[in-house]
Amino acid sequence: MTASETRNNVEKALEEIRPFLISDGGNIKLLSIEDTTVKVQLEGACTGCSVNQMTLKNGVEATIKKYAPEIKEVINVA
Repeated sequence: MTASETRNNVEKALEEIRPFLISDGGNIKLLSIEDTTVKVQLEGACTGCSVNQMTLKNGVEATIKKYAPEIKEVINVA
């Protein structure tokens, strides 16, 4: 898979997740994709949320891996 295809798939995954984050007063921004690692930034209410690591791993990372199985890890850059 090309870098462009991977980026498109990650963007599709984030579009699926974004409405849930927005409904809780947050959002997510794609910063970069480096090899098999996606770097994102949680925004709004998500930044101070006590369950944001759980959301990141169980929600965001799982959804991204569904669209782009080559991705191994998702990291939140504060």
